[in-house]
Amino acid sequence: MGNAYKAQEASFQSGKYVLAGDREGWLSLFADDAVVQDPVGESPLDPSGQGHRGKDAIAAFYDMVIGPGDMQKFEITGSHPAGDECANVVEIRNVLGDTVVEMQMVVVYTANDAGKLTSLKAYWDFNKTMS
Repeated sequence: MGNAYKAQEASFQSGKYVLAGDREGWLSLFADDAVVQDPVGESPLDPSGQGHRGKDAIAAFYDMVIGPGDMQKFEITGSHPAGDECANVVEIRNVLGDTVVEMQMVVVYTANDAGKLTSLKAYWDFNKTMS
């Protein structure tokens, strides 16, 4: 099994863990030096635009963004593995208090030889989605 398929399998597990609210399961998918950019670039979720680096930062991201929500939908509508990466088209519905976030995004996952995620990059427009 090449790393592309390792990345794809980890991406599928990521979606399942997010839907289930399984923080520890989700965090277990990542290598110790992984980077999460969700969304890619500068946003109120990542003012530096450099991503959340390392397990502690990724755990803090989960606690700030994923954990407080009620993720009602995380559907992968397309999955494209290549090299050591996998790009998924994902539709989500997340309820954060009085705010309902529904969007489509592209999420690119990179895996190492052990099948651990070294990178998760989610492509979506924060300003457009949260306005």
